[in-house]
Amino acid sequence: MLRKIDKHSGVPAYLQIVNQIKAEILLGNLKAGQQLPTVRELETIFDVNINTILKALERLKAEGLVVSEQGIGYFVVKELNIDAEVVVAIKQLVSKLKSKQFDLYTTLVLVEEVWRNERV
Repeated sequence: MLRKIDKHSGVPAYLQIVNQIKAEILLGNLKAGQQLPTVRELETIFDVNINTILKALERLKAEGLVVSEQGIGYFVVKELNIDAEVVVAIKQLVSKLKSKQFDLYTTLVLVEEVWRNERV
């Protein structure tokens, strides 16, 4: 679910929008080929100006997650290369952490620490 951005987070507004839309795509809430809300609707949802919305949408286009059709709008690309197993693994991990009473902040700190120290 898309929601207002946190203007005090220190993360640029357009990146918060990119991350929210990207998460909705990865979770399957926005499906391949589905039209995104209009620019004006996104402006209202996120409570930011149109330039911020357009910057976020251009970033999503550059990352290959959305395409635009002039005069129609923005759409999730039809060929998404998302590893469903990764999404399932993340959901299982989150479920396990919640069952052990981990809060979101602690979970994020742990993930960040593992991310920084993990060698691939």
